[in-house]
Amino acid sequence: MPNARENPHEYPRRILIAVTGLSPQIVTETLYALAVSPTASVFIPTEIHLISTRSGAEKARLALLSEEPGWFHRLSRDYALPPIHFSVDTIHVLEDANGKPLEDIRSPEDNRRAADGITGIIREFTADPDCALHVSIAGGRKTMGFFLGYALSLYGRPQDKLSHVLVSEPFEASLSFYYPTPTSHVLEMPGGRLVDSAQAQITLAELPFVSLRHGLPEALLTGRASYNETVEAARHALAPAELQIDLAARRIRAAGKTFPLPPAELALLSVFARRALRGEAPLPAPAKESPDAEWKNRYLVELRSIAGPLGDLDGTERALRKGMDGAYFSAHLSKLRKILGRELGPAARPYLISDGGRRPRRYSLGLRPSAIRYDILETAVRG
Repeated sequence: MPNARENPHEYPRRILIAVTGLSPQIVTETLYALAVSPTASVFIPTEIHLISTRSGAEKARLALLSEEPGWFHRLSRDYALPPIHFSVDTIHVLEDANGKPLEDIRSPEDNRRAADGITGIIREFTADPDCALHVSIAGGRKTMGFFLGYALSLYGRPQDKLSHVLVSEPFEASLSFYYPTPTSHVLEMPGGRLVDSAQAQITLAELPFVSLRHGLPEALLTGRASYNETVEAARHALAPAELQIDLAARRIRAAGKTFPLPPAELALLSVFARRALRGEAPLPAPAKESPDAEWKNRYLVELRSIAGPLGDLDGTERALRKGMDGAYFSAHLSKLRKILGRELGPAARPYLISDGGRRPRRYSLGLRPSAIRYDILETAVRG
């Protein structure tokens, strides 16, 4: 039986979100399909949010929220829907680089701004665990629908759904049609043909999507990353793992991101990276309370390469004068894992030193030799 928290209609905050251009009808059509149509699973939104350009937002306000014609209010009255928060405050107007409302999406810069704006809105909503989203890509420019669907793929959770609304002929071509009315309502079609909106049929086509959310670092789930940054992180999370190590600069590149490591943790990682390069067997950790001279020697070789000829390792050498024990090994292994997890999120998994999952514990870095390189990294370090 599915987890109740994965049933969208059971969430206290239920949001219908759509992109609209100059056809605000998709809002009432989708709302009808979700809340009224007998063929759909009932999902009555508690809020409706639109994303549009300046002209699209103005048309949505006049067509849907005015006193006359006020098609959203009409639909709510006709079918006695419960209160739904939908107002000018929930119509989000995309902005250009100067913070002014976008009139249209025509240039590469307009596309970038639209992508960032849409991604930011979806990221914000999906950060609320008590919220379920129903996202419609039926309206607006095709690029807006694409960005909205892709943003849901990046951030969506099991309770979030994606759809496209389908309207029967000839109503699909009518600018006067907003939803199937409960009683007869005659519309004049282009060419003078008369049709009754009560005879219209609306179908909601749910679109399955692959959620990439759990491959994203936590910083991208909670921060203000751009669309391009988020896509790049998802791409690297799905790509084959590659590790580059720059001992002199004390940094690594993993999952497409370059970042520093403290010398002690970098030395430990390098011990296992070199063994993986040479195809050597996993290593047991030093015994808990028994200093291991062999472990000390292999570790100090890496640490001296990092510190260089003028590096001061007196403190470390004193601490390890009898050898490395299990406590020293575990402390630095734990810190290395935390840093990798913080920097890479779920994408850190291939770069973690594993104990093999069974006894006796033997540790290794599970990367193939061709995935490991010792290089001078020229890419800028990113926090």
